[in-house]
Amino acid sequence: MATPRPILIVEDDAALRATLAEQIAMEGDFTADEAESAAEATAKLADGDVRYDAILLDIGLPDGDGRDLCAKLRRDGKKMPVIMLTGADAEQDVVRGLDAGANDYIAKPFRLPELLARVRAQLRVFDNSEDAVFTIGPYLFRPSAKLLLEPARNRKVRLTDKESSILKFLYRAGGKPVPRQILLNEVWGYNSAVTTHTLETHIYRLRQKIEPDPTHARLLLTEGGGYKLDPVAQA
Repeated sequence: MATPRPILIVEDDAALRATLAEQIAMEGDFTADEAESAAEATAKLADGDVRYDAILLDIGLPDGDGRDLCAKLRRDGKKMPVIMLTGADAEQDVVRGLDAGANDYIAKPFRLPELLARVRAQLRVFDNSEDAVFTIGPYLFRPSAKLLLEPARNRKVRLTDKESSILKFLYRAGGKPVPRQILLNEVWGYNSAVTTHTLETHIYRLRQKIEPDPTHARLLLTEGGGYKLDPVAQA
């Protein structure tokens, strides 16, 4: 099972925010962090040690309009999906939200399954877009291009489709070890002809590409009958 993905809920209604966070966490696919204002959300998003894969953003915040915050996030280079939450669903409100850079828009009251389905849909699109860039050690990882960029050495590392999928899944695991069989199933599907030896061969080749010393791995580690990315190397 994949590691739950972090979502930031920006909502000034404390009861709604807490209920939403609790229900989202119960689903198992996501973890939820909370902010009650644009200022608090901005501070959390500026923390380099914290990652959010999506944002649920209320329009009516005590210190501003959520659409203005969304537009600022886009100007600051934040690319993760943003879904606007609001009681105003008139056409002009929808247009303003989308023009501010929101990916989707859902009116209150809403059903939680529908909201989470929209989040999943946006994450699927984002994960395969040119905008998806993850930091792994000295590298910027662009899954859509199957490419690792090492700015300090002005170097590019080309990945195969399977190597890119392995890295992406391990990144999503958030530094936790992923058993070999789960990684096989996720990357190759339930194909009985594929063995753990196939995975080990791909891990070996991947280490040859990304590790300064492949015989002493520092980024792509073996642990607990599986593999993980060093959590210190992730951002």
